[in-house]
Amino acid sequence: MFKRPLQIGLYLIKPRQLALATVIFLASALVAGNLSASTKRVVRAKPVTQEIPTNQKTVPPVRATPPAVEPSQLQVDPLESPYPVPWNWVMSTHEQVSSTKGSGVRFYRTPSVISPDGKYAAYSRVQLQVKPELYKSHVSSVMFVENLQTKQLRVVTASSPLANNPNKAKEAGDMPGIVTILIPVSWSASGDRLLARQFEGSLSASDASDYAVVWDRNSGRSKTISPSNAGEFGQAILLGWSKVNPQDVIFQAGELGDENRQLWAVNIQGKTIAAKQEDQPIVFGQTVKQAWAGPQVSW
Repeated sequence: MFKRPLQIGLYLIKPRQLALATVIFLASALVAGNLSASTKRVVRAKPVTQEIPTNQKTVPPVRATPPAVEPSQLQVDPLESPYPVPWNWVMSTHEQVSSTKGSGVRFYRTPSVISPDGKYAAYSRVQLQVKPELYKSHVSSVMFVENLQTKQLRVVTASSPLANNPNKAKEAGDMPGIVTILIPVSWSASGDRLLARQFEGSLSASDASDYAVVWDRNSGRSKTISPSNAGEFGQAILLGWSKVNPQDVIFQAGELGDENRQLWAVNIQGKTIAAKQEDQPIVFGQTVKQAWAGPQVSW
């Protein structure tokens, strides 16, 4: 039934035209094949990948290291601590105030560390008393623990040599040139204890060291500890809770500029032993920034 139209069509096409059409068809197929192969090679050479934005923030239950910050927000810590005191703010604020007004008082609020159960927040108010000469200025702090449900505030204090206690009379920590800053570092995994860094130093010398303040949420009492052999090394740097023994605190101790500082585990009674090889510091809680509000402003 279909043979006759096909034969008539073939008879209408001349041999030269048929040959030319065949050449054009083969050339088109060859070009199409090359383009297809080229496209496949490009896809293999440049596979499509999905990049994860670096600015996405998650809040893991455990922080092995402090949260990353932008380079412009990096704090220069005198001890190069992973939980820096606001040293940049102290230096820049002193320069600004002393060059314009000569003297004055300025305040700084640290970020809050929220307990794992979300019920408590710990933060500090740092006070800088500016004098024209840096070595006559003074830096102190008050650390608060706030019940986020009742808004009740508690003050946590250290008992280290230069600790600032607002409930006591003038002490050594009130002397000009002294820096004594208490800032929160971590909650325990269950949120029943708070670990804070007590930094003590001088505005006119390189002598400085850390103490650990462990505050018990149930009893409301705090304990100040440091490596019992810290005097042999010159400086101690608080790093966090012990991963092996969560009741202990990990310090790094050594001389200024020493790159091979040893890790030490200190229990709540101050007993100090060399940290085990598999041990490492660990911290818990979410760090957030908040504006000043409430009675702590005028404490």
